[in-house]
Amino acid sequence: MSTPETTETAGEAATPRVRSTHDVNAMPPLHRAIPLGLQHVLAMFVGNVTVPIIIAGAADLPEDQTAFMIQAAMFVAGIATLVQSLGLGPIGARLPIVMGTSFGFVPVLIPIAVGMGLPAALGAALCGGIAMALVGLFLPWFRFLFPPVVTGTFVIMLGTLLMPVGFAYVGGGFGAEDFGALHNLLLAALVLLVTLGLHQFGRGIWSEAAPLIGLVAGYAAATAFGLVDVGPIASADWVSLPMPLTIGLEFHLAAILPVVLLAVVTCAESIGDIVGTTAGGLDREPTARELSGGVMADGLASVFAAVFNAFPQISFSQNVGMVALTGVVSRFVVAIGGGFLVLAGLLPKLGGLISSIPNAVLGGAVLIMFGMIASAGIKMLSHIDFNRRNMVIIGVSLSAAIGLPAQEGLYAGLADNVQAIIESGLIPGALCAIVLNLVLPGRDRVFRNDV
Repeated sequence: MSTPETTETAGEAATPRVRSTHDVNAMPPLHRAIPLGLQHVLAMFVGNVTVPIIIAGAADLPEDQTAFMIQAAMFVAGIATLVQSLGLGPIGARLPIVMGTSFGFVPVLIPIAVGMGLPAALGAALCGGIAMALVGLFLPWFRFLFPPVVTGTFVIMLGTLLMPVGFAYVGGGFGAEDFGALHNLLLAALVLLVTLGLHQFGRGIWSEAAPLIGLVAGYAAATAFGLVDVGPIASADWVSLPMPLTIGLEFHLAAILPVVLLAVVTCAESIGDIVGTTAGGLDREPTARELSGGVMADGLASVFAAVFNAFPQISFSQNVGMVALTGVVSRFVVAIGGGFLVLAGLLPKLGGLISSIPNAVLGGAVLIMFGMIASAGIKMLSHIDFNRRNMVIIGVSLSAAIGLPAQEGLYAGLADNVQAIIESGLIPGALCAIVLNLVLPGRDRVFRNDV
């Protein structure tokens, strides 16, 4: 049995103290929980609002409608995070998981939004959400598909595939005119050094909030050198209420089919994030109930998102890395972050402040987080036998996940929807791991199905 840690203050004897930030079901004091929750929001904020910006730009929407969709994305992500972390009946993993708008659907939703209109894209997204919820509902019966060799490989693939994204942030962001400029590299390096230094040598809140402090230091430096665009803050309204069905919903079979297919396959990413969270923060496999509730929450949050003019929701991988990096696993900390997102959706000026953080500043933090995701996967695999069978599963799956996206010419002749699935890397890699585990001889038939 573990013993509680002790702390000492001047003139007082050591007293027992439970490290509540390291207990998934404990609520830490607010003076610790609020900054820890805020750093989760900062880590995912830009990624969450980028999707509506990209789709709105492709569909040539007016600026006011784009701003409305950004606000909707923040509000929906906040509600989804609260449901995922706190739970609502059987829905939600009740783990420190942050939800946000999925990048994976962008290649499929853009042609739908351009060719059939935004209501058709939202209608297809709603159907995709229903499909994801059904997968989550029946997931306990298919738990045997995800033994440690498969889920550990999932998590390694997830972290590895995100690493190039982290370096894109370091350079200034995708498509930035000053990509790779010295000031971007220096800002990212500052955040990286401050975060690593506090994480390794700080104590208590200084170590746990290292990513937040690093981001604040980077933002302050960027502001001092005139690299922060305050325009979004000045032009944003003070208060704005999200309205359901403002854009509307339309249902076209040609739009629904590819989105539903992608939604079902994307459940592998959700499972990987849930496994990465429990492995990196709790050093265990997720239970069947956590997996089922988590995937159901992704699906129903995507349905809610479509009604409130936003796109499909999924757990955010950079926040999985945040949990592994800081060791803070209190789900109430993440729920506080969800509350911040809801406020950002209701108070556009707050959203404008957060969105003004330069990409390079975020890059210095997410580099560490993405690396920590891969580390969590390696830690999971350390508990399996590295026999020939398992090494083949790991090797072939990683080859598919990393190699296929790097050679687009191999599948350039396929349909656009199929190309989008292959380009994700994670989906073909995950399918390889699942199929190989089923067909290769020597599979362990006994698998504990925790509830």
